Amino acid sequence: MKAILCKEYGPADKLVIEDVPSPTAKGRGVKVRVKAAGLNFPDTLIIEGKYQLKPPLPFSPGGEMSGEVIAVGEKVTRFKVGDRVAGLTGYGAFAEEVIVPERNLLLLPDGMSDEKAAAFMMVYGTSYYALKQRANIQTGESLLVLGASGGVGRATVELGKAMGARVIAAASSAQKLAVAEAAGADELINYTEEPLKDAVKRLTNSKGVDVIYDPVGGDYTEQALRAMAWNGRHLIIGFAAGDIPKIPANLMLLKGCSVVGVFWGSFTQREPEASAQNMIELMKLYAEGKIDPKISEVFEFEDYAKALGALTERRATGKVVLKVGF
Repeated sequence: MKAILCKEYGPADKLVIEDVPSPTAKGRGVKVRVKAAGLNFPDTLIIEGKYQLKPPLPFSPGGEMSGEVIAVGEKVTRFKVGDRVAGLTGYGAFAEEVIVPERNLLLLPDGMSDEKAAAFMMVYGTSYYALKQRANIQTGESLLVLGASGGVGRATVELGKAMGARVIAAASSAQKLAVAEAAGADELINYTEEPLKDAVKRLTNSKGVDVIYDPVGGDYTEQALRAMAWNGRHLIIGFAAGDIPKIPANLMLLKGCSVVGVFWGSFTQREPEASAQNMIELMKLYAEGKIDPKISEVFEFEDYAKALGALTERRATGKVVLKVGF
Protein backbone atom coordinates (compact mmCIF):
# COMPACT_ATOMS: atom_id res chain seq x y z
CA MET A 1 0.00 0.00 0.00
CA LYS A 2 1.04 3.62 -0.47
CA ALA A 3 1.72 5.96 2.42
CA ILE A 4 3.00 9.50 2.89
CA LEU A 5 6.03 9.15 5.16
CA CYS A 6 7.95 11.46 7.44
CA LYS A 7 11.49 10.06 7.40
CA GLU A 8 13.13 13.15 8.86
CA TYR A 9 11.70 16.10 10.74
CA GLY A 10 11.08 19.21 8.69
CA PRO A 11 8.54 21.01 6.49
CA ALA A 12 6.00 19.23 4.31
CA ASP A 13 8.25 19.16 1.25
CA LYS A 14 10.47 16.64 3.07
CA LEU A 15 7.66 14.08 3.14
CA VAL A 16 7.70 11.26 0.57
CA ILE A 17 5.23 8.75 -0.87
CA GLU A 18 6.41 5.14 -0.65
CA ASP A 19 5.05 1.60 -0.70
CA VAL A 20 4.87 0.06 2.77
CA PRO A 21 3.56 -3.29 4.09
CA SER A 22 -0.16 -3.59 4.76
CA PRO A 23 -0.90 -3.62 8.52
CA THR A 24 -2.65 -6.48 10.35
CA ALA A 25 -5.67 -6.03 12.65
CA LYS A 26 -5.21 -7.65 16.07
CA GLY A 27 -7.04 -7.48 19.39
CA ARG A 28 -9.29 -4.42 19.42
CA GLY A 29 -7.69 -2.98 16.31
CA VAL A 30 -9.79 -2.24 13.22
CA LYS A 31 -8.23 -2.14 9.76
CA VAL A 32 -9.69 0.66 7.66
CA ARG A 33 -9.26 1.39 3.96
CA VAL A 34 -8.82 5.16 4.10
CA LYS A 35 -10.95 7.23 1.74
CA ALA A 36 -10.16 10.71 3.04
CA ALA A 37 -8.00 12.28 5.74
CA GLY A 38 -8.77 15.51 7.56
CA LEU A 39 -5.87 17.90 8.11
CA ASN A 40 -5.39 19.66 11.43
CA PHE A 41 -2.80 22.06 12.78
CA PRO A 42 -1.08 19.33 14.86
CA ASP A 43 -0.24 17.57 11.57
CA THR A 44 1.99 20.52 10.66
CA LEU A 45 3.75 20.31 14.02
CA ILE A 46 4.23 16.55 14.27
CA ILE A 47 6.26 16.37 11.03
CA GLU A 48 8.63 19.01 12.42
CA GLY A 49 9.04 17.27 15.78
CA LYS A 50 7.29 20.15 17.57
CA TYR A 51 4.23 18.30 18.84
CA GLN A 52 3.85 16.53 22.20
CA LEU A 53 3.30 13.25 20.34
CA LYS A 54 6.57 12.13 18.69
CA PRO A 55 6.15 8.86 16.77
CA PRO A 56 9.32 6.92 15.89
CA LEU A 57 10.67 7.70 12.42
CA PRO A 58 9.60 6.88 9.79
CA PHE A 59 5.89 7.41 10.29
CA SER A 60 2.87 8.53 8.31
CA PRO A 61 1.22 11.71 9.66
CA GLY A 62 -2.53 12.29 9.75
CA GLY A 63 -4.62 12.13 12.91
CA GLU A 64 -8.12 11.85 11.44
CA MET A 65 -9.72 9.91 8.61
CA SER A 66 -12.79 8.26 7.14
CA GLY A 67 -13.08 5.03 5.23
CA GLU A 68 -14.36 1.46 5.13
CA VAL A 69 -13.64 -1.39 7.55
CA ILE A 70 -11.77 -4.19 5.76
CA ALA A 71 -10.71 -6.37 8.73
CA VAL A 72 -11.20 -6.52 12.51
CA GLY A 73 -9.17 -7.89 15.38
CA GLU A 74 -10.42 -10.89 17.34
CA LYS A 75 -11.69 -8.74 20.25
CA VAL A 76 -13.61 -6.18 18.18
CA THR A 77 -17.37 -6.18 18.89
CA ARG A 78 -18.72 -2.86 17.58
CA PHE A 79 -17.67 -2.95 13.91
CA LYS A 80 -17.72 -5.37 11.00
CA VAL A 81 -16.23 -5.54 7.54
CA GLY A 82 -17.99 -3.09 5.22
CA ASP A 83 -18.91 -0.51 7.85
CA ARG A 84 -18.31 3.12 6.91
CA VAL A 85 -16.44 4.82 9.72
CA ALA A 86 -14.57 7.92 10.80
CA GLY A 87 -11.72 7.65 13.24
CA LEU A 88 -8.91 9.25 15.20
CA THR A 89 -5.47 7.81 14.67
CA GLY A 90 -3.03 10.23 16.30
CA TYR A 91 -0.90 9.62 13.24
CA GLY A 92 -0.96 7.21 10.29
CA ALA A 93 -4.01 8.42 8.37
CA PHE A 94 -2.05 9.65 5.33
CA ALA A 95 -1.97 6.09 4.02
CA GLU A 96 -4.22 3.76 2.06
CA GLU A 97 -4.78 1.54 5.11
CA VAL A 98 -4.51 2.16 8.84
CA ILE A 99 -5.20 0.29 12.09
CA VAL A 100 -7.50 2.25 14.42
CA PRO A 101 -8.39 1.28 18.02
CA GLU A 102 -12.05 0.28 18.20
CA ARG A 103 -12.84 2.98 20.77
CA ASN A 104 -11.52 5.69 18.40
CA LEU A 105 -14.01 4.90 15.63
CA LEU A 106 -17.45 6.26 14.89
CA LEU A 107 -20.06 4.63 12.65
CA LEU A 108 -21.16 7.06 9.96
CA PRO A 109 -24.79 7.98 9.30
CA ASP A 110 -26.23 7.42 5.86
CA GLY A 111 -25.67 10.35 3.54
CA MET A 112 -22.52 11.68 5.19
CA SER A 113 -19.77 11.95 2.58
CA ASP A 114 -16.25 10.63 3.15
CA GLU A 115 -14.89 14.18 2.96
CA LYS A 116 -17.30 15.54 5.58
CA ALA A 117 -16.71 12.52 7.80
CA ALA A 118 -12.95 13.12 7.66
CA ALA A 119 -13.55 16.74 8.64
CA PHE A 120 -15.85 16.08 11.58
CA MET A 121 -14.43 14.40 14.66
CA MET A 122 -11.44 16.50 15.62
CA VAL A 123 -12.79 20.01 15.10
CA TYR A 124 -16.22 19.37 16.57
CA GLY A 125 -14.85 17.07 19.27
CA THR A 126 -12.33 19.69 20.38
CA SER A 127 -14.78 22.56 20.30
CA TYR A 128 -17.62 20.73 22.02
CA TYR A 129 -15.34 19.49 24.80
CA ALA A 130 -14.03 23.03 25.21
CA LEU A 131 -17.46 24.65 25.46
CA LYS A 132 -19.24 21.87 27.37
CA GLN A 133 -16.73 20.38 29.80
CA ARG A 134 -14.11 23.12 30.12
CA ALA A 135 -16.16 26.33 29.89
CA ASN A 136 -19.57 25.01 30.99
CA ILE A 137 -21.04 27.64 28.70
CA GLN A 138 -24.60 28.70 29.49
CA THR A 139 -27.48 29.94 27.37
CA GLY A 140 -27.26 33.69 26.94
CA GLU A 141 -23.54 33.98 27.64
CA SER A 142 -21.24 35.71 25.16
CA LEU A 143 -18.57 33.76 23.29
CA LEU A 144 -15.62 35.31 21.48
CA VAL A 145 -14.10 33.01 18.83
CA LEU A 146 -10.63 33.88 17.57
CA GLY A 147 -9.59 32.50 14.17
CA ALA A 148 -13.30 32.06 13.54
CA SER A 149 -13.04 30.93 9.91
CA GLY A 150 -10.60 28.06 10.48
CA GLY A 151 -11.58 24.45 11.11
CA VAL A 152 -12.05 24.58 14.89
CA GLY A 153 -13.06 28.25 14.83
CA ARG A 154 -15.95 27.78 12.46
CA ALA A 155 -17.06 24.64 14.33
CA THR A 156 -17.10 26.67 17.55
CA VAL A 157 -19.28 29.36 15.96
CA GLU A 158 -21.83 26.70 15.01
CA LEU A 159 -21.69 24.96 18.38
CA GLY A 160 -21.86 28.22 20.31
CA LYS A 161 -25.08 29.11 18.51
CA ALA A 162 -26.47 25.59 19.02
CA MET A 163 -25.71 25.89 22.76
CA GLY A 164 -27.49 29.24 23.06
CA ALA A 165 -24.55 31.66 23.22
CA ARG A 166 -24.20 35.07 21.62
CA VAL A 167 -21.25 34.49 19.29
CA ILE A 168 -18.71 37.19 18.42
CA ALA A 169 -16.42 36.01 15.62
CA ALA A 170 -12.96 37.50 15.12
CA ALA A 171 -10.72 37.00 12.09
CA SER A 172 -8.16 38.82 9.97
CA SER A 173 -10.11 39.58 6.78
CA ALA A 174 -13.57 40.29 5.44
CA GLN A 175 -13.48 37.02 3.47
CA LYS A 176 -12.82 35.00 6.61
CA LEU A 177 -15.48 36.85 8.55
CA ALA A 178 -18.01 36.04 5.84
CA VAL A 179 -17.39 32.35 6.57
CA ALA A 180 -18.05 32.91 10.27
CA GLU A 181 -21.17 34.95 9.54
CA ALA A 182 -22.52 32.17 7.33
CA ALA A 183 -21.92 29.75 10.22
CA GLY A 184 -24.19 31.87 12.41
CA ALA A 185 -22.01 34.47 14.17
CA ASP A 186 -23.99 37.32 15.71
CA GLU A 187 -21.18 39.92 15.61
CA LEU A 188 -17.97 40.23 13.59
CA ILE A 189 -14.56 41.72 14.43
CA ASN A 190 -11.79 42.27 11.90
CA TYR A 191 -8.80 42.54 14.22
CA THR A 192 -6.59 44.03 11.52
CA GLU A 193 -8.87 47.08 11.39
CA GLU A 194 -9.75 47.65 15.06
CA PRO A 195 -7.97 46.67 18.29
CA LEU A 196 -9.53 43.45 19.54
CA LYS A 197 -10.05 44.69 23.09
CA ASP A 198 -11.76 47.88 21.92
CA ALA A 199 -14.05 46.02 19.53
CA VAL A 200 -15.13 43.51 22.19
CA LYS A 201 -15.88 46.23 24.72
CA ARG A 202 -17.86 48.15 22.10
CA LEU A 203 -19.98 45.08 21.29
CA THR A 204 -20.58 44.18 24.94
CA ASN A 205 -21.25 47.65 26.37
CA SER A 206 -17.89 47.42 28.19
CA LYS A 207 -18.96 44.27 30.08
CA GLY A 208 -16.55 41.99 28.22
CA VAL A 209 -17.10 38.43 27.06
CA ASP A 210 -17.92 35.41 29.21
CA VAL A 211 -15.98 32.81 27.20
CA ILE A 212 -13.02 33.17 24.83
CA TYR A 213 -12.11 30.38 22.42
CA ASP A 214 -8.46 30.89 21.48
CA PRO A 215 -6.74 28.63 18.92
CA VAL A 216 -4.53 31.51 17.73
CA GLY A 217 -2.19 32.57 20.54
CA GLY A 218 0.49 35.18 19.89
CA ASP A 219 -0.39 38.78 20.71
CA TYR A 220 -4.13 38.13 20.42
CA THR A 221 -4.30 36.08 23.61
CA GLU A 222 -3.50 38.98 25.93
CA GLN A 223 -5.65 41.37 23.89
CA ALA A 224 -8.63 39.02 24.24
CA LEU A 225 -7.99 38.39 27.92
CA ARG A 226 -8.09 42.14 28.58
CA ALA A 227 -11.66 42.08 27.18
CA MET A 228 -12.81 39.31 29.52
CA ALA A 229 -15.89 39.67 31.73
CA TRP A 230 -15.95 38.94 35.47
CA ASN A 231 -15.98 35.15 36.05
CA GLY A 232 -15.01 34.63 32.41
CA ARG A 233 -13.21 31.58 31.01
CA HIS A 234 -10.41 31.89 28.46
CA LEU A 235 -9.98 28.59 26.61
CA ILE A 236 -6.46 27.89 25.36
CA ILE A 237 -6.77 25.63 22.30
CA GLY A 238 -3.50 26.15 20.40
CA PHE A 239 -1.07 28.60 18.89
CA ALA A 240 -1.73 28.94 15.16
CA ALA A 241 0.00 32.34 15.16
CA GLY A 242 3.22 30.53 16.03
CA ASP A 243 4.10 32.22 19.33
CA ILE A 244 3.16 30.87 22.75
CA PRO A 245 1.99 33.92 24.72
CA LYS A 246 3.17 34.89 28.20
CA ILE A 247 0.07 36.08 30.03
CA PRO A 248 0.32 38.68 32.85
CA ALA A 249 -1.03 36.84 35.90
CA ASN A 250 -2.50 40.03 37.38
CA LEU A 251 -5.19 40.02 34.66
CA MET A 252 -6.74 36.84 36.07
CA LEU A 253 -6.71 38.36 39.56
CA LEU A 254 -8.27 41.67 38.54
CA LYS A 255 -10.97 40.10 36.36
CA GLY A 256 -11.71 37.10 38.57
CA CYS A 257 -11.45 34.95 35.47
CA SER A 258 -9.93 31.59 34.57
CA VAL A 259 -7.48 30.55 31.86
CA VAL A 260 -8.37 26.98 30.97
CA GLY A 261 -6.34 24.49 28.96
CA VAL A 262 -8.12 22.36 26.36
CA PHE A 263 -6.30 19.16 25.37
CA TRP A 264 -9.00 17.14 23.65
CA GLY A 265 -6.70 14.27 22.64
CA SER A 266 -5.84 13.59 26.27
CA PHE A 267 -9.52 13.88 27.24
CA THR A 268 -10.49 11.15 24.76
CA GLN A 269 -7.94 8.79 26.35
CA ARG A 270 -8.53 9.69 30.01
CA GLU A 271 -12.34 9.95 29.85
CA PRO A 272 -13.42 7.67 26.98
CA GLU A 273 -17.02 7.32 28.20
CA ALA A 274 -17.54 11.11 28.36
CA SER A 275 -15.85 11.49 24.97
CA ALA A 276 -18.12 8.85 23.43
CA GLN A 277 -21.19 10.62 24.85
CA ASN A 278 -19.99 13.88 23.33
CA MET A 279 -19.79 12.20 19.92
CA ILE A 280 -23.33 10.86 20.28
CA GLU A 281 -24.55 14.38 21.04
CA LEU A 282 -22.58 15.84 18.13
CA MET A 283 -24.04 13.36 15.67
CA LYS A 284 -27.50 14.33 16.93
CA LEU A 285 -26.70 17.99 16.25
CA TYR A 286 -25.50 17.02 12.76
CA ALA A 287 -28.69 15.05 12.09
CA GLU A 288 -30.72 18.09 13.19
CA GLY A 289 -28.80 20.31 10.76
CA LYS A 290 -27.34 22.50 13.52
CA ILE A 291 -23.73 21.72 12.60
CA ASP A 292 -22.25 20.84 9.23
CA PRO A 293 -18.54 20.64 8.33
CA LYS A 294 -17.36 23.18 5.78
CA ILE A 295 -14.69 21.84 3.45
CA SER A 296 -12.27 24.60 2.51
CA GLU A 297 -10.30 22.56 -0.04
CA VAL A 298 -9.89 18.93 -1.08
CA PHE A 299 -6.41 17.95 -2.30
CA GLU A 300 -5.23 14.92 -4.23
CA PHE A 301 -2.97 12.48 -2.37
CA GLU A 302 0.19 13.60 -4.13
CA ASP A 303 -0.55 17.25 -3.31
CA TYR A 304 -0.04 16.72 0.42
CA ALA A 305 2.52 19.55 0.67
CA LYS A 306 0.02 22.05 -0.77
CA ALA A 307 -2.64 20.74 1.60
CA LEU A 308 -0.43 21.22 4.66
CA GLY A 309 0.61 24.62 3.32
CA ALA A 310 -3.00 25.76 3.42
CA LEU A 311 -2.80 25.35 7.19
CA THR A 312 0.67 26.74 7.86
CA GLU A 313 -0.07 29.79 5.70
CA ARG A 314 -3.46 30.23 7.43
CA ARG A 315 -5.34 30.26 4.11
CA ALA A 316 -7.98 27.70 5.07
CA THR A 317 -11.54 28.87 5.65
CA GLY A 318 -12.97 25.65 7.01
CA LYS A 319 -11.45 22.18 6.90
CA VAL A 320 -8.71 20.95 4.53
CA VAL A 321 -9.12 17.34 3.36
CA LEU A 322 -6.74 14.98 1.58
CA LYS A 323 -8.16 12.37 -0.81
CA VAL A 324 -6.50 9.05 -0.02
CA GLY A 325 -8.53 6.26 -1.62
CA PHE A 326 -7.44 5.41 -5.14
